[in-house]
Amino acid sequence: MQDLFNISGKVALITGGSRGIGKMIAEGFINAGVKTYISSRKGDVCDQVASELSKLGTCIAIPADLSREDECRRLADELSSREDHLDILVNNAGATWGAPIEEFDEAAWERVLALNVKGVFHVTKFLLPLLKARATADEPSRVINIGSIDGIQVPMLETYSYSASKAAVHQLTRHLARKLAPEITVNAIAPGPFESKMMAATLQAFGDQIAAMAPLKRIGRPTDMAGTSIFLSSKAGSYLTGTVIPVDGGIATLK
Repeated sequence: MQDLFNISGKVALITGGSRGIGKMIAEGFINAGVKTYISSRKGDVCDQVASELSKLGTCIAIPADLSREDECRRLADELSSREDHLDILVNNAGATWGAPIEEFDEAAWERVLALNVKGVFHVTKFLLPLLKARATADEPSRVINIGSIDGIQVPMLETYSYSASKAAVHQLTRHLARKLAPEITVNAIAPGPFESKMMAATLQAFGDQIAAMAPLKRIGRPTDMAGTSIFLSSKAGSYLTGTVIPVDGGIATLK
């Protein structure tokens, strides 16, 4: 059983790894013995978190603005200068925006879609050589895209570009999974409510209500997100591809 879920010695990159869900996954990977790279737009924050997580194991920061294609390429090039392969890519970097429909303008769409959808595609595209370098059908490399239950059901808030972007991530996951098999598996995690900067305002206003509504009567914990990511990255998850897994305490069952 230890071998089934063992991911020690692997190399991973987590985008948006300096906070929230990305940091939860990074900490879980590092504790599991994974050499973990994290990337985020703010270089000082990325460096600070990498220094903090390095107390647990190996964590290296490569800051990048992944809403831009040239920055996605630079991230891949810099990682290629340090590593000859990549076992796990977690596309977590994301943004949200909320406003009444009458005020929802072009900028609110472009900012969110550029990072949440195009960024996922470009990072994966540029990292394909590293992902394929040691991958086999028996031991595929893994891509994990972070979607959202807001891409499965209609959210309460007026976050039109965010929910649309996460539904796009789920479909992009299925499309990439078919194209990149058998050397690379591509799956998505659709988180429900977790403690993060993105969710802070929502949880402050509706946290108790959301927890009460969830069949499991709580919001997500870091171990919930880390555990699912470790499963998808391990031998135990090697026969899954093209899946979207809600990690939401059962909220998606209420739609």
